[in-house]
This record gives sequence, C-alpha cells and structure tokens, in this order.
Amino acid sequence: MATPQPLRGPVPGLWHTCLIRLLVGLALLGASFSAPAADYTLAVAPQASPAETHRRWAPFAEHLQRATGRRLQLRVYRTFDEFETELVNGLVDFAYMNPYHFLMARKAQGYLPLVRDGSRLLNGILLVRRDSPLQSIQDLEGKVIAFPDPNAFAASLNMRALLQETVKGRFSARYLGTHANVYRHGILGSVAAGAGANVSLARERPETRAELRVLYETPGTAPLPLCAHPRIPAAQREAVTRAVLEMDKNDDGRSLLKHVDLNQPVRASYARDYQPLEKLGLEKYVVQTQLKTR
Repeated sequence: MATPQPLRGPVPGLWHTCLIRLLVGLALLGASFSAPAADYTLAVAPQASPAETHRRWAPFAEHLQRATGRRLQLRVYRTFDEFETELVNGLVDFAYMNPYHFLMARKAQGYLPLVRDGSRLLNGILLVRRDSPLQSIQDLEGKVIAFPDPNAFAASLNMRALLQETVKGRFSARYLGTHANVYRHGILGSVAAGAGANVSLARERPETRAELRVLYETPGTAPLPLCAHPRIPAAQREAVTRAVLEMDKNDDGRSLLKHVDLNQPVRASYARDYQPLEKLGLEKYVVQTQLKTR
C-alpha cells in the first residue's frame, strides 16, 4: 500500500475562496479611498443669455467645487419655462432664483434658501428711452410694455400688479425672454417701455444704461436667493453656505460674488426674507408651469 504524500499548498477550494475574499476586500478598501464625490447640479435663472450666464457663473461654480470637494454641474437655460420646469419637478440640486420662483419651488419641492445678497434690496424698474416723451406711469396707458417673462418677480409679476392698479390693465405686455432683451428693445424704441430690475441693469454696459431712463421703481424686497433641494444632506447645504460666506473675506472671492449678484452674502431666511411676499397676492399673475419631466 502506497504511503500517502503530504499536501503541497492549500486545498484548491479553500484557496479559491480566500482569493475571492482578498480581491473583494481590496476593492472595498480602494473604494473607501478613491470613490468620487457625489455630483450636484447648480441651476441659474436665465436673466441673461446662456453664454453670458455661463461666463459669469462658471468661475463661481468652480470655486464652490474646490471649497466643498463636490463636483457641480452648472445648468443654464434659454427660457424661464425651461428653468421653471426643472425647478418645480425638483430636477436640480442647487438653484439661484428670483424670490417668487423660490416660493413656487418651496411649495412644489420644499427648496430651502441658503444665502442672498446682503448689500442691497431688489427693485423692479420701468425704463424708457432717454429721449422718450413719457414722464409718468400713467402715460403708459394703451402702450406696449416689454417684460422678460410672465413669472420674473421684480420685472414682471410685481410690476404688472402695480401697473394693473395704476392704469387698470390698459397696456399690452410683450415677453422677450431676458432682462437684456428688454433693455435693447427699449433702446430701439420697439416698445414704449421695458421692465427690468436694478441688479440686472447694473450689469449692463455704461453706454446701454446711458440710453435709458428710469420711469418708475417698485419698493424693495429681499433679493434672489441661492437655494438647495431638501434631498441634499444638511452637511452639504452648510458646506455650500459657508463656502459662499467665506468668499467675502478676500478680493478674489468678492470678485466672484460680484459677478453673480451675491455681494456681501448673508444667510437667507424664508420667514424673514420671503414669506412676506406671499401677502402681495401675485398668484393671479403667475403663469403655471406644468409638472413634467424631461
């Protein structure tokens, strides 16, 4: 009878099991060190053209990426309708929006305000050509007035409500998509007047502003907030908030903030800053966005 030979190396089945466990362990260990940061979207209301919006906001988004360690995909839009559709469907994580868009987004999805400009209030402005014979808001009765979009807050919703009270709605509204388009049509004289906002007019070239004259200005309200969808973890919302507030502590950061109209940023509050707007009764002037997905 042959003498049994000692086994050389591990039993094949046991060796195979150990190898699998080792590989899985290494994969999990590697994932814990190299897993990519979660991606978030940053949507910006289309007050200007997509190219201009991207030029102003891309450096700001890149700074937030570095400061928070989270990748941000900047989303810009051709129309307010595109922006509103994604907003009310909760398709964007962070968004910079007008005050009434925030109220819409809060009602639809529970968006939370993070920061806003603390250096000035938001005023709607009604402009005419510098040489226009119109001297008062009453002179606009029966005239064509340009607005960016039906749901632009300061430049349209609030302004149209005030015009309805003053000239009893006897004017024609023409919607041109962006604040910049309104200003240019006003200069060309294709409309009697155009509605915009103090913050967007301040971004225009001096020669553009010189061709226009402010006929009327609405009372000031809290300016546009940077908001977050409630699905974003509280720690990440706070990281973005702190990163924006920190920008105000150096010249480079302040330059980025100026380009996105967040000068001297402060923490935003629904109750303090935006809940009072619900008393204005602007619902009847809102054009409802359909809850549809892309």
